Amino acid sequence: MRSKNKTVNLALAGLMGALVFVATVFFKVQIPVGGDKTMIGLANVFCILSGLLLGPVYGGLAAGVGSFLFDITNGWASSAPVTLVTKFAMAWICGLIAWGGDGRGEKLSRVIVGAVAGSVSYSVLYLAYSAVKELVLGDAAQTVQMVLLSKLGATATNAVFADIIAVPLYFAVRRALARSFPEARGSR
Repeated sequence: MRSKNKTVNLALAGLMGALVFVATVFFKVQIPVGGDKTMIGLANVFCILSGLLLGPVYGGLAAGVGSFLFDITNGWASSAPVTLVTKFAMAWICGLIAWGGDGRGEKLSRVIVGAVAGSVSYSVLYLAYSAVKELVLGDAAQTVQMVLLSKLGATATNAVFADIIAVPLYFAVRRALARSFPEARGSR
């Protein structure tokens, strides 16, 4: 729920970015995939929640920056720039759809479609990046296929968790924020 006050928006984006970072650090299971790795965790819940609560731009910044900071501080630095873009895109698409139409982010169907579209877009971008990375490394097509199938399982699991948890959590948090920031009610 965005405010007309840019300082409040940036503070909320910073808070959500911190939640993305903390969720990625503490609520994950890393999975080795060939010479690479992937993870199942709750970070995407907070990326989707960022897009739903803050809209496309501030939500995208929270998701992208929080995930980027995790990557550069936890052994994933080589993929940090791609993570910044793909996680930003996830929350941006989610927020764009959820906040479209009436601009209030209150319509359940738009929120669900936004969350699913954000998760699917991230999954496609992540898997495409993984495929290109494996091919650039010179891996055989069969190896690339195995890596992508392994990553698809983790990515799909993260997407389903994110959408199932973030949508109801959004409506609960939205009500609390509306009480705390009444000037933001219905603003874009």
